[in-house]
Amino acid sequence: MKPQYADNLEWIQKAEQNKLVVGSQARILYADAVARSLILRAFSEAIQRGDVSGPIILSRDHHDVSGADSPYRETASVRDGSMLCADMSVQNFVGTAIRGATWVALHNGGGTGWGEAMNGGFGVVLRGTEEEREKLRDLMLWDVANGVSRRSWAGGRNARQYSKYLMEQFPGLELTLPEEAGEVVEHALSGYQ
Repeated sequence: MKPQYADNLEWIQKAEQNKLVVGSQARILYADAVARSLILRAFSEAIQRGDVSGPIILSRDHHDVSGADSPYRETASVRDGSMLCADMSVQNFVGTAIRGATWVALHNGGGTGWGEAMNGGFGVVLRGTEEEREKLRDLMLWDVANGVSRRSWAGGRNARQYSKYLMEQFPGLELTLPEEAGEVVEHALSGYQ
């Protein structure tokens, strides 16, 4: 994760040199849920202190762990067959809306072609208040945990491990972890030996 943070820091330090366009030159802050919460807090506090003349907008389009349902790209590795349902992006859309997003988007396509993907995105306007920091921390956490949980339930071992990590980092967060069939069967059979 540290190289990702270094990339983000370099982008911010050189922000005045960047020619902002729609696309990858304008995209920054590829980070996990913990880092997103820290970044949001740092930006909000910078506005509150007057270090930055706000507001600042943080947004995400469809390229994320829970913002895209695309059986040939983002959700191709969801192994339980649910990658064809296109419900994760809808859950993300609704979840970010009720957690305080300034705007939300639900759209089809997302670079794969019409009918090949469903995408949920959002944007938040930071104004530098403690209230927004608490509220939007939950939004950032939902935005990641929604997709990580889905992949965990579908049998993704890395997602299961990351779900445990998130619960350690955010006391009070409870994600339902799946039971692997092998563990259940082994436990059941242990009584018959």
